[in-house]
Amino acid sequence: MTTTERTEFDANAAVAILREACDAAEVDPNGTEMLRFGDHAVFRIAGGRIVSRVGRSPDRLPSARREVAVAEWLADEEYPAARLVTEAEQPIVVRGHPVTFWEGLADGDTYASTGEMGVLLRRLHDLQSPPFSLPPLQPFDKVAQRLKSAAIASATRDFLRSMAEKLAAEYGGLRYVLPVGHLHGDFNVGNVLRDALGHPKVIDLDGFVVGAREWDLMQTAMYYDSFGWHTEAEYADFVTGYGFDVREWSGYKTLRSIRELLMVTWLSQNAGTSPRAAEEVEKRVESLRSGGSRRDWAPF
Repeated sequence: MTTTERTEFDANAAVAILREACDAAEVDPNGTEMLRFGDHAVFRIAGGRIVSRVGRSPDRLPSARREVAVAEWLADEEYPAARLVTEAEQPIVVRGHPVTFWEGLADGDTYASTGEMGVLLRRLHDLQSPPFSLPPLQPFDKVAQRLKSAAIASATRDFLRSMAEKLAAEYGGLRYVLPVGHLHGDFNVGNVLRDALGHPKVIDLDGFVVGAREWDLMQTAMYYDSFGWHTEAEYADFVTGYGFDVREWSGYKTLRSIRELLMVTWLSQNAGTSPRAAEEVEKRVESLRSGGSRRDWAPF
């Protein structure tokens, strides 16, 4: 059974929503473990055989429906991506929140190599466009909403709003060198996991959009040169696998700054309930203000 009544969204609410969705999908919810809490609450259930994504709010429903359509398209193309599970029609909507169920990949913490990532991303971009429309890439579409609801200092909120306005103007003047086409939208090492047989598969399919291909290359480049989360050799393998180094493009610094802004505003959603997240937000904003190193940004 599903309902459309709104509910405040925190970890406890997410668990309750998941249990209702499990009833509707005839999935055993025992042994539930929360993996992440951001735009979605992500859970491992059924001993890791299934991963469920619970949308933070009802406005996630369109992207959840798009995620289901993308998953079905990629399955038809035999592209290595996460597959939907259960016989129930998805997404399941519980109190307005969309819920989806996916195959669990290995233990959920075994990642592809950067070389494999580059090859998979090139293969994804080379697919024919899906047989349905995708929305255009709009990097700033969630920033205002996140900042409005975030439990952060007013000075921090004002700085991030000003930064967003400045970057939006720069973004409008960018000139790209790669083609426009379908994008994963959030392509990074955390979203390319190995299955039980060791094969890499792409997950988190709700961000698919149409835009410049440079966008999908940004996070791996930043994880290397801004944060030090990839080594020089790992990044070189990614470039070889894909066939293009986005750092050599003239618009790289602008897209890097936009990605940093999005990382901070995404994390700000949890500042009111997580002292660690609140502290990390302020640390990141201070480095944005000062132009200092991002090497001490902690992964979330």
